Amino acid sequence: MWPDRRLIDLFKIEFPIVQAPMAGAHDVDLVIAAAQGGALGSLPCAMLSADKAREQVNIFRQRVSAPINLNFFCHTAVDADIKREAGWKKRLSSYYSEFGLDPAAPINAANRAPFDDAMCALVEELKPEVVSFHFGLPDQTLLKRVKAAGCIVVSSATIVREAVWLEQNGADVIIAQGADAGGHRGMFLTDNLTTQPGTMSLLPQVVDAVKVPVIAAGGIADGRGIAAAFALGAAGVQIGTAFLRCPESTIGAAHRAALAESSDDSTVITNVMTGRPARGVINRVMREVGPVSPDAPAFPHAATALGPLKAAAEKLGKVDFSNLWAGQAVHMGGAQPAAELTRALAAAALARMGQLAG
Repeated sequence: MWPDRRLIDLFKIEFPIVQAPMAGAHDVDLVIAAAQGGALGSLPCAMLSADKAREQVNIFRQRVSAPINLNFFCHTAVDADIKREAGWKKRLSSYYSEFGLDPAAPINAANRAPFDDAMCALVEELKPEVVSFHFGLPDQTLLKRVKAAGCIVVSSATIVREAVWLEQNGADVIIAQGADAGGHRGMFLTDNLTTQPGTMSLLPQVVDAVKVPVIAAGGIADGRGIAAAFALGAAGVQIGTAFLRCPESTIGAAHRAALAESSDDSTVITNVMTGRPARGVINRVMREVGPVSPDAPAFPHAATALGPLKAAAEKLGKVDFSNLWAGQAVHMGGAQPAAELTRALAAAALARMGQLAG
């Protein structure tokens, strides 16, 4: 059957598929559906309060008997730079005028907090089977507490050097995140976007460099992609974009339409939306201000000034200022229920691997 069962056995899941955590695009309903389909369901916690995350996990536990992955950001928090934020708002001033917004009105700060003592205490309380991190790993004191709670630790690498660092510093499983992956780049030992390898180039080099199981992420949306990842040494795959149009995701109609109309050249890596490089479907502000702008404040503060614009545009059914995170295989996504999609992906991958073996 599966040529590498390490991930299946470690996570205790039916298929070596991880449903990617996509903050702002889904809640526990998608996590439940993916788990019911045999994947590892992942709940994005970077934008949730501890109480909300607890509520979501409790719903999961009530509705399905399966492991769950809680995902956190572990970036180094940076205070807002008042001068830079003022310059950013000035750069966006024409849009404020267009939508009749007052640039001097108070704005809620962007909420993307790094993993801290409070969230670590929540992990100790809930004891999720898997905890995954983006942007490296938390400090060793917090990491030891996560491991003491019995959690398997996973993190993303965008270059081989990051993968080696993760293994040396306590990761049990590494996600090889290629440049074709949607959402924020997990980079933490480099900030050079020009040297980022694609998934199928990065994956075999990471597999050769570490001993822990490696999950492939980026540009994988069907059985062929899964089979290719296994051929290159992956023990599993992480899939996000293909789940975005499932009925269980929380994205709006305009976002769904943008994804459905996308093609292979519809996404770009940008820092305009949050201040940190992320891949998404090109929207108006990415096109006109970026996609990469030196004016964008540091993560996550670039998102603050965009908040009122996003809300105003979405009321008109527009996604000009919305995060449409998606990978380069966006056109290959479907719209069937997540459990059905998971089983179809697994079946197609096994069929393809059987053909190749034959």
